[in-house]
Amino acid sequence: MTDAPPILGNPPGSFAWDVLHRRHPALIEQVRAGLPYPPERLRALDVLAEELTGDIPPLDGWWDDLYFGQPWAAVPFLWAESYFYRRLLGAVGYFDPGPWQGIDPFEPAKSAELADTEVPVAEDLAALTDAALWGNRADLGFRIHGELGRADTRLVVDQRPELWARLTEARTVCVVADNAGGELLADLLLIDHLLAGGTERVTLHVKPHPYYVSDATMADVIATLRRLGGTGLRQAIGDGRLVVRAPEFYCAPWSFHRLPDDLAAEFAAASLTIVKGDLNYRRLVGDRAWPATTPFEAVTAYFPGPVATLRTLKCDVVTGVAPDTLAALEGGPWRTTGTHALVQVRG
Repeated sequence: MTDAPPILGNPPGSFAWDVLHRRHPALIEQVRAGLPYPPERLRALDVLAEELTGDIPPLDGWWDDLYFGQPWAAVPFLWAESYFYRRLLGAVGYFDPGPWQGIDPFEPAKSAELADTEVPVAEDLAALTDAALWGNRADLGFRIHGELGRADTRLVVDQRPELWARLTEARTVCVVADNAGGELLADLLLIDHLLAGGTERVTLHVKPHPYYVSDATMADVIATLRRLGGTGLRQAIGDGRLVVRAPEFYCAPWSFHRLPDDLAAEFAAASLTIVKGDLNYRRLVGDRAWPATTPFEAVTAYFPGPVATLRTLKCDVVTGVAPDTLAALEGGPWRTTGTHALVQVRG
């Protein structure tokens, strides 16, 4: 189908503009305060903060150099966000040999959020699905300015019955995780339920290293398993029924249209792939200014297997909304406040 224009960060007052001009500087300050960084790391963070008002400098080893030298707000938003987080990790020494190598700058906030999360007691598929859906509100980057509104339990698109039917019959499921903390905890409980109910194998996909502020990594999976205590998930990992993968592609500034062959083959073979959260949704449909009524099935037709998405809405990109639903919603900030959610399925 014809592509909509890519989301850019330069329309003043837009969600993308707000992230680049307000949220990213605030996040740098949060990272500065989170861990006891030495002077050279603090100076590197200051340099990054100053660069946000200028042009994008080159970065050795980055995925592509297509937008170097251009203003941050003038390039595709997905690329600019990804580049920012890679630069942030570089500033704190995450990739450099030394004592700060491999230290997650977002760990203090992640650990605090996980410690405050209550373990759901629900045991049925419907309740666990809802926990995994609304757990997506636990986005630490979104909470920097206390931006979460009160949740509206009416879904913008509600294909939960289709999702439940597919999960009940699924032999193999892929879950592309989004946030650590409460959301990952809910995701793991849903996975535990699927494995106990007859699903033969679940593959959980996480980031290979810290990425967006609360994105789940393998370290977060381990911390969450400790928080859960006596579930059967450790045994499931040990016997190969639960596999955790962390492909480097998940830190690339691209949509899933550029899936590497191994990931595409895995998704093609799965009974269902569940894509969690805003970032993965933007990658799934393309980070573009789609009219909200654009059919979800059309923009995901390229995806190599059956796919479902669970997300609370915290960015402008959305597809598959019925015209009458859209008419009732328009006029309010329903796309970006985390108050609304959707569940979509494409077989």
